[in-house]
Order: sequence, then C-alpha cells, then structure tokens
Amino acid sequence: MLISDDVCDLVQIDLARVRTIRAALTAPESVRALADTFSVLGDPTRVRILDALSHGELCVCDLAAVLKLSQSAVSHQLRLLRGMRLVRPRRDGRVVFYTLDDQHIMAIFRQTLQHVEEAGPPSLAKTRASYGEVSPKRPSAAKAEPPR
Repeated sequence: MLISDDVCDLVQIDLARVRTIRAALTAPESVRALADTFSVLGDPTRVRILDALSHGELCVCDLAAVLKLSQSAVSHQLRLLRGMRLVRPRRDGRVVFYTLDDQHIMAIFRQTLQHVEEAGPPSLAKTRASYGEVSPKRPSAAKAEPPR
C-alpha cells in the first residue's frame, strides 16, 4: 500500500480552527468572479495581449501587428478581456485604442510571471504519471507506472 504525502495519516479535526477559517473564507460570489478572471487569463493569446498593453495604449490594428494575428482575432479576445474589466477602450474618431483597465492587472501579471520564472516550467508529464494517466507521447495502449 502506498502512503501519500498529500493527506494526513490520522484524522483529527481542530473544530475551532475549522470554524475560524470557514468564517474568514472569501464569499462564494467573489470566488466565482476570481475563478472566471483566472479562466480568461488562461488563454495564451489573451496573456500576450495584456503583455503588449503593459507597454502602453495600442489600437486594434497595432495590437494585431505586434502579435501577428488578424484584427478579427484580436477584437474577439479584446471583447472577452473588456467583459472581465481587464482592458478599457478609448475611441478617437474611427480608431479604438485599448489600455489595461488598472494597475491590478499588471500586478497579477508581474507576480505570476515572477512565480513562473522562479519555479521553472511545471512537469505536466510527471504530474500526469503520478495520477496514473498515460503520457501524450506514449501510445494510447501503454499504461503509466504507479508512483513509488
């Protein structure tokens, strides 16, 4: 039998601590909004758009050129980012410029980038193998070895 490092060997609940932490947890509607924001930030194209806008205001045409994407693709992603209040538009005649909605977005971006650079890339294959999943590089009939 394998012993997991992720769970307690003995079930012993500190009710006072559980009550204190439950009372301090973030409200469910805020948790949902936070999860939705992270979901939107989970797309590499949207992250690239935020990265480009971190250098200053850009119109859709310039963003498309910087990212080597179609204006249609950039506009679609900007609509999603705008809906989550991550970017803000400004119209100047027939041209729409975009900027980051506020500095919170850059703080999230910088802290997450720092975390990724410090930790190095996660080993997805190792994580999958630890759950007994087949690695994408292996034939589908192959079974992963159980963790030791």
